[in-house]
Amino acid sequence: MSTVHRFEDLNAWKKAREITKMIYSITSESDFARDFGLKDQIRRSSVSVMANIAEGFARRTDRDFLHFLNISRSSAAEVQSHLYIALDQGYLDQSAFDSLYEELEEVSRMLFGLVRHLKKK
Repeated sequence: MSTVHRFEDLNAWKKAREITKMIYSITSESDFARDFGLKDQIRRSSVSVMANIAEGFARRTDRDFLHFLNISRSSAAEVQSHLYIALDQGYLDQSAFDSLYEELEEVSRMLFGLVRHLKKK
């Protein structure tokens, strides 16, 4: 893994940013937009994925970065859980659910890879 100088260079952060844009888009539509509680919570947990990557990176110690990467992975799982509610309420169809869920699985795998890399150092 090459040296990364900015959190914006991390592929996991880039992917988390894409997911956040998708979450903001789907929560702006139809009935989802009117479910203020769920809309706010899924947006906040999505933002938390990318924000914790950035915050951990800025801490400049592997131990702190690991801590924030784990929080980020937890936030990704939280978004996945909220997606089930959105699916059950008919705010998104199965195809949109599956796509977003898999995107979150991918970012979670990327974060786990970063965790493994940092633990080997």
